[in-house]
Amino acid sequence: MFTNPIYVFFFPFFRNQKLLESDMATSLPPPPPPKPVKPNQRISNNYGSSHTNNHNGNNNGTSCVPPLEEEKVVMTPRGKTSNSTIILIERKLVEEIGDRQHVAGGDHTGIIINKDALKDQKSLLVTPQLSLEFRVFLVSAHTGEHSQESRSLRFWFRPWLTDGAKQAHVAQDFFRELVSPKEFPRDYIGFIKKIMKLMQKGYNEIQGLEIELRILEQTSAPPSRPLSYEDSQFEVIPLTQEKVLELIEQAYPNPITPEDLARDHGWSEEEVLQIMLSLKSRGVIKSMEFNSFTRIHHEDTEIKVVKQMPTIASNKQPTIAIITAQYCEKLAVDAMLENKETFVRYTTVGESNVYTLGNIGAHRIVSTKLPSVGNTRESMTAAGNTTTRLLGTFQKVDYVFIVGVAGGVPHYTDFKKHVRLGDVVVSHFDHSRVSTMNGNSATKEKPFVYVYSNGDEQRTYHPVNGCLQEIGKNLQSAIKKPWEMYLKEGLMHLQERTENDFTRPAANTDKLYMNIGNRDVIEVAHPISTEDTTDGPLTNRLHLGPIGSGKDLVRSDTSRIEFARKYGLLATDVEMSSVLDSIIGNCRDSFILVKGISDYKDGLSTRKWQNYASLAAAAVMKSIICGMDAPTNV
Repeated sequence: MFTNPIYVFFFPFFRNQKLLESDMATSLPPPPPPKPVKPNQRISNNYGSSHTNNHNGNNNGTSCVPPLEEEKVVMTPRGKTSNSTIILIERKLVEEIGDRQHVAGGDHTGIIINKDALKDQKSLLVTPQLSLEFRVFLVSAHTGEHSQESRSLRFWFRPWLTDGAKQAHVAQDFFRELVSPKEFPRDYIGFIKKIMKLMQKGYNEIQGLEIELRILEQTSAPPSRPLSYEDSQFEVIPLTQEKVLELIEQAYPNPITPEDLARDHGWSEEEVLQIMLSLKSRGVIKSMEFNSFTRIHHEDTEIKVVKQMPTIASNKQPTIAIITAQYCEKLAVDAMLENKETFVRYTTVGESNVYTLGNIGAHRIVSTKLPSVGNTRESMTAAGNTTTRLLGTFQKVDYVFIVGVAGGVPHYTDFKKHVRLGDVVVSHFDHSRVSTMNGNSATKEKPFVYVYSNGDEQRTYHPVNGCLQEIGKNLQSAIKKPWEMYLKEGLMHLQERTENDFTRPAANTDKLYMNIGNRDVIEVAHPISTEDTTDGPLTNRLHLGPIGSGKDLVRSDTSRIEFARKYGLLATDVEMSSVLDSIIGNCRDSFILVKGISDYKDGLSTRKWQNYASLAAAAVMKSIICGMDAPTNV
């Protein structure tokens, strides 16, 4: 027996499709719906708000039996085995009270508990409209052994709630409140009691709920868990060749010294130097002036090092600029170009610059990489200055693309709204958003494609000319998906020229977690499309919507989720506000962000999906450029 369990780690798995036939035999639905709710019970139709009902009943605490004509929350045992228990909690009208029923009073008025299973229930077999499963690890206070328990919740909703998206929203809100760390039940009785109390106080959209608790296995070792942001702050970053190379790539084209890396990460300068010399011997970095090192590009022999950009003939002047922030993003973008020519200007003061000129179809392109990104004043200033220098050097540029990786904003129960790893988000206006002003009058708010939050300050950005967004919209609705072909071609190009792996990672590496506070997280299964029944490999989905960033959003899952919900964001990335300020300040009317999803924060929390997500974004970028009219100003 496990007593006084402690919840260590949670793995929930949402399933918003119909249950398998094998599940149906054990899943009896609640009885037919009761009479319409009384006028003094408010039914929430705003699924973004709390699901509360105002029960004004006349119970003053002196009577433990409420009027029988009112709807009650009734708990009934469904079955029990040596390792599982099934309970049904439903809303129903109770005509009479028997001696094998417990009627709660006081704060629990409206709850009735059947002590015996009902054997004469005549309800038809109806598949639950939504189900979810999450897994709980318990630890015995006596033996210290760990037990993994599966807890399944199966939902039936009111007949008037037929919208699948709203059903998913209600279930998600119910689950969030159930596992809230402030009042998370630490034992079996508390867990069932909280479900009944939630249904007693609100969530009137739910008709019935079946709970199955099942012991899966026992183990002597606790489960592993991902690091929270707070945990990572105290994590000592190991000094490895991989980490040093990553930091050198981030700084590219700026050279970096062993002293810089040792100071920033608390490493030994001598040990850093030895790793840099080892990387140099491998041919992946090269020595520069003042004991500094920089990345060797796979096409380094073709790169021209210059003190200033040479004069470019008018008919070869680029009209499209592509800005990237990560080394892998630059490689992916350049894989889409033909007739490439790269120039690097190194400097010991200020920022070095790298420009790659090439063609995509009839268009002349220039691509560059920001030498530094982040929310520090130095990084934002460097990013803005690099953009300003780019647009000043290539003055015929009319269109600006910001291409790279970002963090997806997931939806735990709605497949259509769910953005997952490998998908691509194109910054686009959300015309459905409205703001309420002057009482009840609704007016369209100013459209935006990007929003930046700096504490209490929010700034929104939108292009004067939305032609690139329009091409992205047409691309999403088209039957053909040209980016799939461009992705394959780009992958072949990179595989022949670089040791970096740009192939798609395994599907089981796409882990989706929900933070529930107190450094506890739960793992949620990805929602599944109810329209697509194929079992083929996952493909990249193209999403249109606003993208955002914020100074401290990566530190707080709660803040990031609320920020994304407030502005309808589909992705969040590293801070690009200074880049956008420069684009707008230099009077470029057309710009667009194309972001491949590599994690669920800001695109930089893990490297596993960065290469592939960069390539997916570059392929969509090429598809948009190929949809543009040929330039006329050269």
